[in-house]
Amino acid sequence: MTLTNTTSKTLFITGVSSGFGLALAQQALLAGHRVIGTVRNEEARLAFETLQPGRAFGRILDVSDAGAIGAVAMEVERTLGVIDVLVNNAGYGHEGVLEESPLDELRRQFDVNVFGAVAMIKAFLPAMRARRSGHIINITSMGGHVGMPGVAYYCGSKFALEGISEALGMELAPFGIHVTAVAPGSFRTDWAGRSMQRSPRSIADYDEDFGPIRQAREEKSGKQLGDPAKGARAILTMLDSAAPPAHLLLGSDGLAIVRAKLAALSDQIDAWETLSLSTDH
Repeated sequence: MTLTNTTSKTLFITGVSSGFGLALAQQALLAGHRVIGTVRNEEARLAFETLQPGRAFGRILDVSDAGAIGAVAMEVERTLGVIDVLVNNAGYGHEGVLEESPLDELRRQFDVNVFGAVAMIKAFLPAMRARRSGHIINITSMGGHVGMPGVAYYCGSKFALEGISEALGMELAPFGIHVTAVAPGSFRTDWAGRSMQRSPRSIADYDEDFGPIRQAREEKSGKQLGDPAKGARAILTMLDSAAPPAHLLLGSDGLAIVRAKLAALSDQIDAWETLSLSTDH
């Protein structure tokens, strides 16, 4: 890992009211960076700006409101200058057995976690491309690499954002713009607590398997291994790299789970190799 000299940057971070977004904003401010953060109301905006008057700037924005994103981006670039780093952090988790979960909840999950992130990228990308510099960070999840029962909609949204990030990074490499998908494991945020949207249970066939999974997830909330402040500092360290990664895992549990998945996938590919090769002309 090659590191360059740390210089002050301007970061635009979505969803800074709590959790990972707030931790990243706080650590970035402590490191001497400027941070523009999105929140959902005026009270939260004022609270955010008190973190570091003159270097913390709040903007009210719902990332699922695609029509509002462009105007916010233009105003920020006009009044505060160029954005060096865009961090798509805003998002939430949906929990529910797929068969029990309404399609509207899938649409909402993708509206926020995927469409919102892409709309933010499209708003800030023209200026980054014109400058031939910039870094886009999409906060995904270990659930963007490994499917987990009971969070199919969430995993689907994060798998999508991982794939978009990887392809986008290839498109933007010629312009000197980096794209990194950051996949945290379990961190002590509100993700599995008040921030999670849970579909009601309705099909008894799933009780035996899914009941304990939901209970364990609820009980684990607030006791996860990951420290959001340390995760934030890891992201800032990565920002100083001359060659940042396309994918960055955070946390020992995420690292172990994804490595186990990759090993199992490799074994499965090997086991079915003959059939896979049988389809060529």
